[in-house]
Amino acid sequence: LFRSEFSVLLTDHKRLAAELARLEPREIVFSDSLRSDKAIDGILEASGIALSPQPASRFDSTAADKRLRDHFGVLAFDGFGAFSRAEIASLGGLLDYILLTQVGKVPHLRIPRKEEGQAGLQIDAATRANLELTRKLSGEKEGSLLSVIDFTVTAAGARLLANRLGQPLNQVAAIEARLDEVSHFEAMPELKDNLRHRLQSMPDLERALGRLTLGRGGPRDLAAIRDGLKCAETIGDLLDINNPLNQLPANLAAARNIIKNLPHHLVQRLDEGLSDSLPILARDGNFVRRGFSADLDSARTLRDDTRQVIADLQTRYAETVGIKNLKIRHNNMIGYFIEVATPNAAALSDEKFEAQFIHRQTIANTTRFTTLELSQLEQRIASAAERALAIELEAFNGFVENVGAERENISNIAAALAALDVASALCELAQSSRYVRPIVDHTRSFKIDGGRHPVVERVLEKRGESAFIANECDLSAQNHRLWLLTGPNMAGKSTFLRQNALIAILAQMGSYVPARSAHIGVVDRLFSRVGAADDLARGRSTFMVEMVETAAILNQATEHSLVILDEIGRGTSTFDGLSIAWATVEHLHETNRCRALFATHYHELTTLAARLDGLHNATVKVREWKGDVIFLHEVTSGVADRSYGIQVAKLAGLPQAVTERAATILSQLEKSEQAFKRKTLVDDLPLFSALQSSPSASSQPKNDEIREMLASARPDELSPRDALAFLYALKAKATEAQ
Repeated sequence: LFRSEFSVLLTDHKRLAAELARLEPREIVFSDSLRSDKAIDGILEASGIALSPQPASRFDSTAADKRLRDHFGVLAFDGFGAFSRAEIASLGGLLDYILLTQVGKVPHLRIPRKEEGQAGLQIDAATRANLELTRKLSGEKEGSLLSVIDFTVTAAGARLLANRLGQPLNQVAAIEARLDEVSHFEAMPELKDNLRHRLQSMPDLERALGRLTLGRGGPRDLAAIRDGLKCAETIGDLLDINNPLNQLPANLAAARNIIKNLPHHLVQRLDEGLSDSLPILARDGNFVRRGFSADLDSARTLRDDTRQVIADLQTRYAETVGIKNLKIRHNNMIGYFIEVATPNAAALSDEKFEAQFIHRQTIANTTRFTTLELSQLEQRIASAAERALAIELEAFNGFVENVGAERENISNIAAALAALDVASALCELAQSSRYVRPIVDHTRSFKIDGGRHPVVERVLEKRGESAFIANECDLSAQNHRLWLLTGPNMAGKSTFLRQNALIAILAQMGSYVPARSAHIGVVDRLFSRVGAADDLARGRSTFMVEMVETAAILNQATEHSLVILDEIGRGTSTFDGLSIAWATVEHLHETNRCRALFATHYHELTTLAARLDGLHNATVKVREWKGDVIFLHEVTSGVADRSYGIQVAKLAGLPQAVTERAATILSQLEKSEQAFKRKTLVDDLPLFSALQSSPSASSQPKNDEIREMLASARPDELSPRDALAFLYALKAKATEAQ
């Protein structure tokens, strides 16, 4: 809860999984009564997130309302907004869980906020994983989209960027406001560079505030608050100097106004109270600056300069009684004492000094005395270290209280600085990687000119390889809203599909995009079915996972959605897969009517363009040279004439004998007039017909003899010895047939 967000959003069964994937929570707190709802319980269990069911009584709306009012110190909760009883119950139940688990260390919570439904681009868990937004399928962050676009220089900025990438917007005004921020820094590169330079020294205000609020902070967290606020002040001045006519975009102007509302008194107090060298923990002491507290300075003097204090007292006593050889000494038996030669003892026993100097002990040549002042000093010296630490801890608690009184203000300043970091970082990304500002509106347009895959392009640059081949994608026209993409493996079909989905996400999160130009009508839901993986834990095969994800797409996609599908139906038999892919294309075209990219190896689907007016055939260019295939990675209108699977197999390193045999079989299959036509018997399928006419068909007579032997055998009548002999005979026939 470093960001202290406290918000509520109404959702339903269909959107719950997508919302959990968007939020990526560490823990889910819910009423145990939801266990009876199989749909919700299944979604919660499938999320893989730690579950904390609570008694339903903790979500009682009446008790929740009182709990919330007490915590935020208000008489009526309505002042925070128009919350329904269900929303109040949810907020109160969560607050109750926090109070229960964080006894005495409740984190700072911002005032409750109501999130509006449909406020962002919805992306389900499968799509997030397939597109590798924040981490790769292997779990690594390096190589994800986030790792490529993250040019932030502060920890808070990096967190905010990840949050925006995970929650793209679908409101044009909000998207344009974010794009205006990037454009402003693009027009003022010097301002952007100066801002980023100052942000580099910005401590993590959010985390420091969170630790102090939870009672886990130390002196260095206080220093982080002080230094962060000082840095914020210079940034506020920088924005003022460079924008004297208040020409900042709305979002940047709001951030500046927040920053300008700086708690200067807190900065001054922390500056005066904290020393230059600070320990990690408050109990280590020595973090309060000398001169801040007279009592602390006195205790430290006693603790650190005991000899000098005693020497000063000894000098004063010697001058008072006129005995130069008066000494103050110490031993473990009687502690500190005043010692004079026995002939001088009478002077201390005189009526003038006897009330001050108290006789303690007489030994051979000396007499020992003490005073009330010396006894008290001895006690203070003995407890000086504990007293100094106690004073410092009291000062620390005072500083924490000072910070706590301004926590809402500090939290807002931290958020504003993070927003500035993200805006300037996205500008840096755009300038260094040749990104452009997209046009985003409420139309159904989707026209990308010279689009590039941001991650693949960065990898190619790091390797020093050839530049990424940019491609166009136009789903705007009514007769081009569904592209059927054919072409061989390794040609770049999946990359093309993914790059267009990523461009849509970047645009709607408020970023420039990797293209020459882009015009995107707001996407309400993004679906991706790219790649193949099983789910063994839930007993699902690769094909079953594919079908479940495809079903979710066909059941939820709307006219304003964007769908990318890759090789639907490949996990089953040829005719089953072709049939499923065929029906899926028809459903996307006729029922969902969404913008879609559909990559396939089923070339038969290309004939659908003749009767589906919204279907457009596209292919990835390749060239053959001396039996090898050269991938051009260019997407163009048309249909692939072949799949080049054997050439790709050669590149993968299959043995030459295998690829040559495959080429022979492929040649026979292509000549067969019965290709892709199912007959009544499996033996009549094109594959088997081609094999029968292939060079290896000479082994057919021997195979017939083996079949006759098997047909005449009676297993129940064979003894173990006869059965073994029969197996040897079969093996001999099989060897002859090879």
